[in-house]
Amino acid sequence: MGELVERVDEQDEVLGVVERAEAIRRGWLHRVATIVCRDGEGRFLVHRRPDAVALFAGQFNWMLGGAVNVAESYEEAAARELVEEVGVHTRPRFLFKFLCRGVISPYWLAVHEAVLTGPVRPDPAEVAWHDWLTEPELAGLARQREFVADARAAFDRYQVLPGRAPAW
Repeated sequence: MGELVERVDEQDEVLGVVERAEAIRRGWLHRVATIVCRDGEGRFLVHRRPDAVALFAGQFNWMLGGAVNVAESYEEAAARELVEEVGVHTRPRFLFKFLCRGVISPYWLAVHEAVLTGPVRPDPAEVAWHDWLTEPELAGLARQREFVADARAAFDRYQVLPGRAPAW
């Protein structure tokens, strides 16, 4: 049996438990938790996906994350993914969520933020390259074809968060 996720509706209410592959294949909504990592100078952790992965191979992203497990909250999933992908133990802060129509399938995307003060240890199975970019550098990269389209949609929403002033 594959990875299990909760199938949800347009209001993000649970309908049942399904395999993630089936949710993707059938276009059923499920949940994804992501984390935006910033350093003490306000720069963003940006990474490139390995060329051999199934999803978004070789593309750039400004978020880490993955599917929310059954009976797991968005916040718990974000914290788990942060440990799995870059070896950092911290509690990310929830920013917003939206119904992402997605390149692969539709899903609820929750975006969290964490300020990292120590080193990151990226999992090479998830991260082929990484660097810290300023917001203007990230904004330029996000317009490139090699940037994950779903991540671009989240970045566009992030830039206009109420009460948040752009860094440039």
